Amino acid sequence: MVLHVKTIKRYYLVPGEDEPLRTCKSKKFITNVMFLTAVARPRFDSSGNEVFPEKIGIYPFTTLEPAKCSSNNCVAGTLETKPILSVNKEVTKSWLIEKVLPDIISKWPRGHTGPIFIQQDNAEPHVDVNDIEFLEAASRDGFDIRLYFQPPNSLDLNLLDLGFFRAIQSLQEQETLHTIDELFDAVQTSFKIMQSQQLNNVFLTLQTCMKEIMKVQGDNI
Repeated sequence: MVLHVKTIKRYYLVPGEDEPLRTCKSKKFITNVMFLTAVARPRFDSSGNEVFPEKIGIYPFTTLEPAKCSSNNCVAGTLETKPILSVNKEVTKSWLIEKVLPDIISKWPRGHTGPIFIQQDNAEPHVDVNDIEFLEAASRDGFDIRLYFQPPNSLDLNLLDLGFFRAIQSLQEQETLHTIDELFDAVQTSFKIMQSQQLNNVFLTLQTCMKEIMKVQGDNI
């Protein structure tokens, strides 16, 4: 998610009027925050009532650091939220074990049997499916939670990219944001208010993509 969105300003000049000096901040300094998101297929009873909180959680890759200098906003030493600029395997594994797994275990329907699969794309920072620390944490309390990767070079099989991220970002962009904390609050609010039926539609889109892939015997050309 991007904290600041570039806007375009137009100037209308009368004949002979000097063009105003226009400047803009370098794109190198636009704050970006990465999020880890976990969702599942919504479940409904025979009357159409939702029986499972399918939105497991959304977690920013941020950390708290003391301010080095005093400013108009805070004094030196005040804890500030900072984005983690380098998200590697260790950071991803920590977020999975400390944040995602506890939320899955607390929210998953009681009486569920069988394994629970967490799909990752093939990004380099993602955790190996046989990672010992993850497997140990994922087998607690009688659960069997497993990692697996989506097929390589198959972007249409990424559920979040198919529509979920675009949907919550369109909600988040309705807010004017100035700090990372405000960005997270806006993203969290957008995550919560997104309707279950919208998420279910994304899963239906994923099924449609799978059907098209099967029609061409798994080719991704």
